[in-house]
Parts: sequence; C-alpha cells; structure tokens
Amino acid sequence: MNKYVRAVLHLARALATSPVEAAIRTVWSLPFACAAGRFAQRYTDRAPGPVAAPKPPAANALADFFQARTSGRGVWKWEHYFEAYHRHLARFVGRPVHLLEIGIYSGGSLEMWRAYLGADCRITGVDVEPACKAYEDEHTTVLIGDQADREFWRRAAAGLGGLDVVVDDGGHTPEQQQATLEELLPLLRPGGVFICEDVHGTTNRFAAYAAGLVDELNRADYTATRPPQCAVSGFQAAIHSIHFYPFMVVIEKHDRPPERLVAPKHGTEWQPFL
Repeated sequence: MNKYVRAVLHLARALATSPVEAAIRTVWSLPFACAAGRFAQRYTDRAPGPVAAPKPPAANALADFFQARTSGRGVWKWEHYFEAYHRHLARFVGRPVHLLEIGIYSGGSLEMWRAYLGADCRITGVDVEPACKAYEDEHTTVLIGDQADREFWRRAAAGLGGLDVVVDDGGHTPEQQQATLEELLPLLRPGGVFICEDVHGTTNRFAAYAAGLVDELNRADYTATRPPQCAVSGFQAAIHSIHFYPFMVVIEKHDRPPERLVAPKHGTEWQPFL
C-alpha cells in the first residue's frame, strides 16, 4: 500500500470518528498547507551574507561521544540530531533524571545517554527484540515489548514512575509514534522533553499529527476581560512548545502550568487608530 493510499485511509478514519471537526480542519487549512509546500519547494534566501564570522559551535559532549565511538556497542543517529539533543537536554546534565529510549538496537545509545547526563541518571530502554535484554545493568532497565501496543505501555507505566525524557527511535511508523506519544507524554514530569526521531517524508502522517497538536497549542478561548486573556486548555497548561527539525519533532512541557494567556499593554504613548 503506497503512502497516498494510506493518507486517504487515514483521512477517511478521521472523518468517520469526528466528521465535522475533521472536515472543517481539512477544508479550512488545505489551501494554506498547499501554499506552504509550494513556498518551501521554491524557497531561496535573499538576505545579505553575515556581517561577522559565525560563532564557533558550543561544546556538545553528546556529539563528541558519538564522533569518538569507533568501537564497542553501536550508535546509529543522524548527525544533525545532536544540536537539537543538546539544545533541549543540556539542562538535565548532572541531575537525577529518568530517560526512556525506544529502539535499543545495539545498545550504544544507552551508554551515550548515561555518559552525557551523568551518574545520577536512570535509563530505561525499550525494544521489541528480546536479545536487547542483554544491555540491562545496574544503571539500566530494559523492557521488551511492542511500542504500538498500548496495553504494553499501560502495564509498564506502574513500574516506570515519572519520566523526564523520552526518545522515540523505535519502529518509525506513524501508528507506532502516535501510540507512543499518547501513552507516554502524560507520564512526563513538568519540564520534561519528548523527542520523536525519523519523521521522514513530505507527506509523513506523524508530522501531520504533530501539526494537529500545534493547532491545539494555538487554541484561543478569549475571556471578556481587559487586557485580552485566554483561558488555557489542559493541553496548553501542560505543553510549553513543539519544535520541528529535519526528521525530528520535540515537545517540551512547562515547568509550571500557566493559569492563563494574557496580552497586557505596557507604556503610555499609543497611536489613536487602535
């Protein structure tokens, strides 16, 4: 079954489960989605060159570990991931955090996370292959199960406790990625980070799913008050931001849930036209 047939079936399921909402979203946003695709495909920069030489890259111990791994347990990652990893995970270094990674493969990434985060971190690895149980040690727990199986996650939840970081490098299908996010995002503690890797292709359905999350992040339920205010939904109270990188989606949770979204005016001089 090709990706276009799968996309049509996915839309059909959405229309069947919530027809009005799905139809409105599709019709309302489709022209803009198509315009964005055309803009991106013909995009060229017209800005002048940099005024000064670019800054050297900041130290990134995670990237250094990866580049130095010439023997031992294998680590397989896209090189451009490491800038995003460091940007979102540096604040956890040296703290007693709990990281869960789906997709162990040859075990090297479990060592990489511990080397980066420090001796106080707790690592949980998840893989569908029973052979990966060999990578369990006193610092690392390995669970064997199918990430698309929601019952597996619900059984595992009691033993996981709170999570601070989830890295989904598992099977990479949209169905697996969606199930994993929906089951594990609620288990992330405040300030936690969810990373989904290998979101490939211009018609990727998990990317479309993540864009739907952006819609909810942008929800604006205005209250009749001044200054303008919006009540926050449960999703907005929990989720700080959603980031898109090539082949990667990152979701960050709030350290403290906001009670409202407010736009006050500051200053005394204002144009009369508004």
